[in-house]
Amino acid sequence: MDPRQTLNDLFDAALAAVSPAQVLPAHLPRPPAGRTAVLGFGKAAAEMARAFEAHWTGPFDGFAVTRYGHGAPCRTVEIVEAGHPVPDQAAVAAAGRALALAAGLGRDDLLVCLASGGGSALLAKPAPGIRLAEKQALTRSLLACGAAIDEINCVRKHLSAIKGGRLAAAAAPAPVETLAISDVPGDDPATVASGPTMADPTTGADARAILARYGIEAGPSIAAVLSGPAGETPKTLSNAGFRIVARARDALAAAARAAEREGFAVMILGDDLAGEAAGLGAAHARLALEIAGSASGPVALLSGGETAVTLPRPGFGRGGRNTEYLLALAAGLDGAPDIWAIACDTDGIDGTEDNAGAVLGPDSLPRAAALGLDAHAALAAHDSYGFFGSLGDLVVTGPTRTNVNDFRAILIGAGAR
Repeated sequence: MDPRQTLNDLFDAALAAVSPAQVLPAHLPRPPAGRTAVLGFGKAAAEMARAFEAHWTGPFDGFAVTRYGHGAPCRTVEIVEAGHPVPDQAAVAAAGRALALAAGLGRDDLLVCLASGGGSALLAKPAPGIRLAEKQALTRSLLACGAAIDEINCVRKHLSAIKGGRLAAAAAPAPVETLAISDVPGDDPATVASGPTMADPTTGADARAILARYGIEAGPSIAAVLSGPAGETPKTLSNAGFRIVARARDALAAAARAAEREGFAVMILGDDLAGEAAGLGAAHARLALEIAGSASGPVALLSGGETAVTLPRPGFGRGGRNTEYLLALAAGLDGAPDIWAIACDTDGIDGTEDNAGAVLGPDSLPRAAALGLDAHAALAAHDSYGFFGSLGDLVVTGPTRTNVNDFRAILIGAGAR
């Protein structure tokens, strides 16, 4: 079989295993005695809402907010779209609606929240005293500095009027049940979508320390919120339940089964790998070369998680962490024979452009050289999109309407099957 097709098949198997239609129905709570309100937020929100509609028994109402272009047709749940990864006024309006929806519920009612990655930006109501423009500028700085997602979301929670448990607090005494597709390493409920329905163990001091660690200067209004009571989040909630319905390990397990059917011995390197994308790509190149020199048959290396890319300034370069990983992997492999790879974001958008990721083969560097491209130079310029785009090796899926973060597969000795 064509190794490139095999890689795409593994990615497809991973996506199918974590699709809302596949994972949501088994986790739906019991209908309440009173009103059921549904609220979706995240890049999978529209598809989660559609799956909810198909399986919920009884009346309900509500809405879901997702990224522009990630909507899906629903009968009852209203779908609205907003900005991601930098919040916009539509996200502020959605957050206001969500708080009003929650506040209108009583003890016998139920708020069902459908949470997924991206919800942090899509429900964005700045804390009192902070302007949206200030949060937008800070978000851009956080995304460019190489901070981990739990660090970014810690800061977001303490500058928000809805994140860090404040949505569930607004709904009390009504019970809140959150069904989440997790896109964060470790699957911490308080980190997924910045935990609007979960008690938050972090503090304003933690947020200040993160900004200091990355050399990000907070303006006076942001500094004031992080230093005062407005920046603190609820530490206990008595009305909030939480269930993860899909996560990276589920996607990797499905891909592993597909690879084994194709005759590969499978090694899962982890579902929560983090750190710099280029550093991980270089490390995986060394591992792949070592295995290639000793394996007696074809091997598939699978991994997930969320890496980071540190940029010299916001907006620098083109591409995302998955293609940056592949670029470093290509440089490390240096055209080694019979090693192929794919790296994609499971939401269908890797970084700044329109691709989910890219594929890499032993012929990638020679083809690039024939076009006058150098992997090391592209890596230094953070132009992984331009590199793989010139080769015609981008993976473009469009919105997948799910999100368990990075998916990576390396095939070693595929030609030996």
